[in-house]
Amino acid sequence: MSFSLFDAPLREPSQFVGFAGNTIDRQSESRADDSVDKALADPTTRLLLMNGGRLYLKLGNGSGLDPWFGASESQSFNPSLDQSVLLGFSDQGPVLAVVAGVDAEQLPETVKAIDYRSVYMQGLIDEAAAGAMAQGAALLAWHASHRFCSKCGTQSQMRAGGYKRHCPNCGTEHFPRTDPVAIMLTATREKCLLGRGRHFAPGMYSALAGFIEPGETIEAAVRRETLEEAGIRLGRVVYHASQPWPFPYSLMIGCFGEPLNEDIQADLNELEDCRWFGRDEVRLMLAREHADNLVTPPKGAIAHHLIRAWVDSE
Repeated sequence: MSFSLFDAPLREPSQFVGFAGNTIDRQSESRADDSVDKALADPTTRLLLMNGGRLYLKLGNGSGLDPWFGASESQSFNPSLDQSVLLGFSDQGPVLAVVAGVDAEQLPETVKAIDYRSVYMQGLIDEAAAGAMAQGAALLAWHASHRFCSKCGTQSQMRAGGYKRHCPNCGTEHFPRTDPVAIMLTATREKCLLGRGRHFAPGMYSALAGFIEPGETIEAAVRRETLEEAGIRLGRVVYHASQPWPFPYSLMIGCFGEPLNEDIQADLNELEDCRWFGRDEVRLMLAREHADNLVTPPKGAIAHHLIRAWVDSE
């Protein structure tokens, strides 16, 4: 059966996952080495302040939290403006991600430092800001872990608004990395395979996942990880959606897999438990109504969307 672009939904599934609401115009073809300086000179520029895996949020007049700081407003937080990353441009103006120099314990009562996971899981900021946070967090994490040239060891310099590092010694250019991760829901019409990691929240079961290795297709990684973690061989593999995941700079690639056998041989070094769940039971887990208090991941996670799509497919 041939595929027609016009049969596809107007909004692909990836638009409904957490961190996918980024509306920034990246203008990737026009990034220059002085683009951060120009942005900082623009009075409309807005900054996201981050430090130690946390986003700084201002307490609003009402009950909301505001993640945006003006350039002059940010000065009291000792920002590393020379190491800012230009995320792009919003309707309001340029947007930068900046490492703040003031620790969370030293913040005034009107500003809170909240870890990225809590920000997105609790819905503390709107989808556009959460998407910008994911972009900024991933880039700042990459710069923090790639300060030195991997070819000669010299400390490199940030260029192109934060989208490149240049080695002044050997001239090598380094670009931000994104680590691809396959996350897959193995399923039949009647049941799906869910696993539980040792670090999971109490009662939580999720889709299996693993890093895609060099020289490996997405589909091959899905089959390999499912076989290694659960002993289940897969036939057909179908892509469903993706999700930017700033922990620290990954891209989750969500797929469905068709099982060719049912006998689970779980790798208990990787998983605490792995089992088949029927559709009705999973529906209760999604609704947080399971008799044994078993649950699926929160709504922002791509695993939740894979599981939900399967439950709703009958």
